[in-house]
Amino acid sequence: MTAAPSPVREPAWSLPRSAVGLWLTESLITAAVTVAVVVALLVWVPDDLGGPEPFLRWAVPIVTALDVLVVVGIRPWFKHRTYRWEVTAEAVHTRTGWLSRTWTLVPVSRIQTVDVTRGLLQQVFGLASVAVYTASSQGTVRIWHLEHGMAQRVAEDLTARAERTRDAAT
Repeated sequence: MTAAPSPVREPAWSLPRSAVGLWLTESLITAAVTVAVVVALLVWVPDDLGGPEPFLRWAVPIVTALDVLVVVGIRPWFKHRTYRWEVTAEAVHTRTGWLSRTWTLVPVSRIQTVDVTRGLLQQVFGLASVAVYTASSQGTVRIWHLEHGMAQRVAEDLTARAERTRDAAT
């Protein structure tokens, strides 16, 4: 017995290694804020409140440390292994997620708008994201954290393909 083919195939391209640096930086910023909040709570909340608070005084820092370990030490590399993209003559394919995976396919004939965006950290790492919009509220696909030049080329190519498809349909 053979397995049924997947309705959406694996995209061919992975993201550049600089995406790991971006995710790591974002994770470090988030971790620093989280640790600062936990430390502030431990410093300003008195320990003699009674009830379950003594347990929380130790459980919260331990859970926070485990969260920081996962968010900083594991997630960026898992995301890099998982996130993939591809543009073919017929469609834009993406795979995202690091715990649960999402495969998205947008036919070129459905593309209405293509945007390239660069957040502050993306600029620091020389990256940009391509957003491909359709008329459907569920039809947007984003190709996250491509090298800026590649993102520009992908956007220009998709725009030209979508225009040719619309011209052929009229």
